[in-house]
Amino acid sequence: MTVPSLFDPSLVPVVSTDHHLPAVAPQALQSAALRLRFAHPPAWSPQFHTEPKFSSRAPAHASVLIPLVMRDERLTVLLTQRTAHLSSHSGQVAFPGGKADPEDIDAVATALREAQEEIGLDPSHVEVIGSMPTYTTGSAYVVTPVVALVHPGMVLTLNADEVADAFEVPLSYLMDPAHHRHHVVEWEGARRHWLSMPYQDGAHQRFIWGATAGMLRNLYQFLLL
Repeated sequence: MTVPSLFDPSLVPVVSTDHHLPAVAPQALQSAALRLRFAHPPAWSPQFHTEPKFSSRAPAHASVLIPLVMRDERLTVLLTQRTAHLSSHSGQVAFPGGKADPEDIDAVATALREAQEEIGLDPSHVEVIGSMPTYTTGSAYVVTPVVALVHPGMVLTLNADEVADAFEVPLSYLMDPAHHRHHVVEWEGARRHWLSMPYQDGAHQRFIWGATAGMLRNLYQFLLL
């Protein structure tokens, strides 16, 4: 779920945690297994795909890159912390990505361009292995998540206007639903439900939630099948 930046999701109580669900097996989280899964995807449908709309603007297409960094076969998910001064979703944890440009030939091109613009991720270090079903945010973006393996030799250069920080979370942590927490709140006359996946990154508490957490949950479903 995405909502205006004045909303503080970390203050909303947790109603449940999915301790009862199995984690994705370690062998399914290796790069070769991921390539095979996206090459031969199972029949499935995502649990999280559309948020209650709070924007009156027309829908717009966008893409995000889900970058899986290959750390000696221990994959990590590369995420960003948005800057605090942005007009929307300020300070939130997000995948690199953004709105499609007319020059982009497809969703993959948008994701790669945005990742290079936001964090300096050179496409030569990126191996796109597939895409996930679209996720429509409350701000009326129809987002295509593009999944890619990233070679660890990449050097990041953050765009200070958009990105305050970049960090990595073990994929195994995010693919374990014991770390998936459910929240429910009444917001502007609608009952809204979302997930959070908090991660302690050294001295930093990374509050992964909303659209980012929803796409990660969909990836969990896709890999568990």
